[in-house]
Amino acid sequence: MSVYTCVSDEEMRALLVQYDLGEFVALQGIAQGITNSNFFLDTTTGRFVLTIFETLRLEELPFFLSLTRHLSINGVACPSPIIRKDGEMVSSLANKPACIVSSLKGSDTSWPTPKQCFNTGAMLAKMHSAGQSFTKKMTNPRFSNWWTEASTQLLPLLDDADATLLKSQIEFLTLHPDSNLPNGIIHADLFKDNVLLDGEEVAGFIDFYYACNGSFVYDLAIAINDWARTADNIIDKRLAEAFSAGYNSIRPLLPEESAYFHIAQRAGAVRFWISRLLDYHFPNEGEMTFIKDPNAFRDLLLSLVK
Repeated sequence: MSVYTCVSDEEMRALLVQYDLGEFVALQGIAQGITNSNFFLDTTTGRFVLTIFETLRLEELPFFLSLTRHLSINGVACPSPIIRKDGEMVSSLANKPACIVSSLKGSDTSWPTPKQCFNTGAMLAKMHSAGQSFTKKMTNPRFSNWWTEASTQLLPLLDDADATLLKSQIEFLTLHPDSNLPNGIIHADLFKDNVLLDGEEVAGFIDFYYACNGSFVYDLAIAINDWARTADNIIDKRLAEAFSAGYNSIRPLLPEESAYFHIAQRAGAVRFWISRLLDYHFPNEGEMTFIKDPNAFRDLLLSLVK
């Protein structure tokens, strides 16, 4: 979460007229993350989260907001969108689509414990199971076609070693698709900073705006690539096993999913190496933005292909 769009107190008061949330008190930008403008919104009835969407189109938003509402109703810890007085979930602010969602308790962690990994893995499996009854569909916008196209922009900017690595991994993944594996709604970005924890327990998953349809094992691999990644960008086996054990306690992986898992890890590393390279070489301007180190996933990828 970052802040690219500034919002005045007057704009917030005008927006809140459309909701039953009381009077405006304060607005505080949230610095973490890289895609949308996010704020803590305090009113006389409590604290909420305001999101202004910088890249998503208005017609895409009902999918994400309906999804979090569906998951919340079905026992998955996640924020629920606040419904406006007219029954809609999407508003307009600064000429961009926006929404207000519930604010969850808890905080993220940079250094998870095995128990936190276990519980997060279990909640991810619950999310995958609950999503099976969600009828809307969303193609993954940052998958094989995207990373192939993005690589044409990036390869001329990389040194020979990185360019060779990226090209070879994309070619490998093209030959080893996950299209025949169990699939459904995935979070696709379940990093540590997208999970709020209350002690060892999961208080909630947040930032569902990359959620889409995809293979469950790919989603699991993305999560483990971050939750079990050490400061040296290798996988901590103990944390990875704890996360997998939590997941399998709710939704046991099929043998073919387990066999594909290491390929899925490579796919997840490629996806986030590319997105961070794009952010680094083609940054968006904003009042309060945070560009993450792309080399973290290059180094992880190198450790996975050894």
